[in-house]
Amino acid sequence: MQDYKALRIESDPCSETITDLLAAFLCDAGYESFTADEKGITAFIRDDQYDENAVKEILSDFPMEASFSTSAETVEGKDWNEEWEKNYFQPIVIDNLCVVHSSFHTDVPEAEYDIVVDPKMAFGTGHHSTTSQMMRHILNADMAGKSVIDMGTGTGILAILCKKRGAGCVTGIEIDPFAWENAVENGRLNATEVNFICGDAAQLDPLEPADIFLANINRNVITSDIGRYASRLKPGGEMYLSGFYRHDVDIVMEAAKPYGLTLLDILEDKDWVAIKLVKSV
Repeated sequence: MQDYKALRIESDPCSETITDLLAAFLCDAGYESFTADEKGITAFIRDDQYDENAVKEILSDFPMEASFSTSAETVEGKDWNEEWEKNYFQPIVIDNLCVVHSSFHTDVPEAEYDIVVDPKMAFGTGHHSTTSQMMRHILNADMAGKSVIDMGTGTGILAILCKKRGAGCVTGIEIDPFAWENAVENGRLNATEVNFICGDAAQLDPLEPADIFLANINRNVITSDIGRYASRLKPGGEMYLSGFYRHDVDIVMEAAKPYGLTLLDILEDKDWVAIKLVKSV
């Protein structure tokens, strides 16, 4: 199993806004999973990608007044279900329509769509605003028979929800091999036929254009790869993007417009957004 570096950042003062900003900046730096509390945030990155200077740069340029203390330790690869069960992951219900829980939960609310996710070192349990807003878009969309590509699928939660809502061919792409294995496992737990592919945006090239394209990653990756995303979306197709803040929308749209993508809708929670675009015919 892949070893990880657990970076601990404590902030004085500490607020949800501060921990959300830290998560956003660390996500841009390659961190894959985050847990926040009343004192700060713990972020995880593959051990061989940890860069102490990058962390110092993020904190020195932080846009809010705060003082930080940091520490880091190597975490050996292990069964992360146990850690989530003991510390973090509780069932969540989205708009009274979809419940997300793990296989170890026993007291699970009933909902029309039931998703089982055993998260290991993969982002996406529905608790973060970006994931929950993307799920709301999917719950509001016409998925029946539609082909879907989910870029940066993480735990596979969005791809699985699309399939449960009646989508046809669903493909999820994940760059991290361990997260990809987790997505495959979660697909099996939900008895859903999703084609999970391990790799980066180059894996899009041989795929047929889809009716719906999803990407919940981060602003920098999205703006860099938006042309590739658009090339795998049918004319008239819908694209849903998240992993960035409200003030980033103009930057994302500046990158998207040359590819015939128009903004249709924005969902927002705690300044995180998930946007809906349509591709010109």
